[in-house]
Amino acid sequence: MSDVRLAVFDLDGTLVDSRHNIMRAVQDTAAAAGLRVPTLDQVARVIGLSLDEALRGLFPEVDPATLVELDRAYRECFVRYRATDGYQEPIFDGVHEALAALDKANVVLAIATGKARRGVDYFLDRHGLTGRFAAIETPDTAPGKPHPGMVLQAMAATGATPESTVMIGDTTYDILMARAAKTHAVGVSWGNHDGAELTAAGAHRLIHRLVDLPQVIDSLTL
Repeated sequence: MSDVRLAVFDLDGTLVDSRHNIMRAVQDTAAAAGLRVPTLDQVARVIGLSLDEALRGLFPEVDPATLVELDRAYRECFVRYRATDGYQEPIFDGVHEALAALDKANVVLAIATGKARRGVDYFLDRHGLTGRFAAIETPDTAPGKPHPGMVLQAMAATGATPESTVMIGDTTYDILMARAAKTHAVGVSWGNHDGAELTAAGAHRLIHRLVDLPQVIDSLTL
């Protein structure tokens, strides 16, 4: 086992409560294109995938050229939202505390997310987390979930091994990605897929509070 212990975090639904904004962007994008508007449940099912995969899942009836336009329109929605006063993208309770505790325990931190890098940088700056993560992996530079590429790249960047790495996420895509990379997988119960699904997908642990995460990581990697 490597001396480096690595905690790899998903963002949407794990560290940040973004479902409302994602749903709003999907609604606005669909309405502008004259397409049916997916339900909240349908949108929640694809959060965590790369944007092109998510849009393909939500709008299977459209052709590739239209998907490219939907991708562009969706990204522009977030640029517009974030430029307005009162934009809300709250982090979940305990994020700063859990990250500080992991830092104190010499656990290296990384991100593996379906967000584009621009969205990640916005999140980090907004919540005072710039510089906290040793590796940031996105679909801009790696295959999207559940392909293991993002976790493998985070391990390569930090010198961690699968046995010393824990992936933390709220969707089955996170759990399947972790298992494909042969790392430990921890599911969180407050996100977009329910706990039973995460366990069925292969999560080694399920947590209900971020404050419990350092102890769980210890139990898996020490």
